[in-house]
Amino acid sequence: MSELPKSQNFDEKWPRYYQAVAGRVPRNTLLAALERFDNEEPDKKGRFAVDLGCGEGRDTVELLRRGWRVLAIDGNAEAFERMLARPDLQNVELLETKLGKFQDTTWPETDLINASFCLPFCPPEYFSQLWEKIVQSIRVGGRFSGQLFGDRDDWAKIPTHSHFTQAQVEKFLEPFEIEVFNIEEEDGKTALQEPKHWHIFHIVARKK
Repeated sequence: MSELPKSQNFDEKWPRYYQAVAGRVPRNTLLAALERFDNEEPDKKGRFAVDLGCGEGRDTVELLRRGWRVLAIDGNAEAFERMLARPDLQNVELLETKLGKFQDTTWPETDLINASFCLPFCPPEYFSQLWEKIVQSIRVGGRFSGQLFGDRDDWAKIPTHSHFTQAQVEKFLEPFEIEVFNIEEEDGKTALQEPKHWHIFHIVARKK
């Protein structure tokens, strides 16, 4: 495993991260969830999604393009500045943004919670409360799409991050029918080209 990142202050890294991922395509977990919604009701209008940790908007932009109403939530104001400046941003009238940290933020009932690679940044003392908010806010038949990080991930050594065993993740998903559950574990690099051992659970799940 690689060494613990020299800086645990990820707030200072977000601007460089946004620059590094600019223009990347939507996450596969979001696309898999949207495909399942379309297979169920291809012409349904007015679907509503909450994009947690929306960042520079790679997933929010795709949801808007497909005509979803979106509440995009992030703890960094620069994320919204970059999102609103994107040339591929469509249907802006369907977008609402909200600045806030996981532990301080609420949102209404929703068809989809999308949380791409953001949940590990929730401090462990708030994670149970956050996950309960996620589960309770998803309508029956709605979905969760996103990632949780495993206990063998390099960042699991950072005490302000939330990481879990496979058994713990499966327990979290008991209120759901699991549609995608892919485990990725490999040595690689972060978007900022820092070496990292990844242990990730890629998830799409439908609320029972």
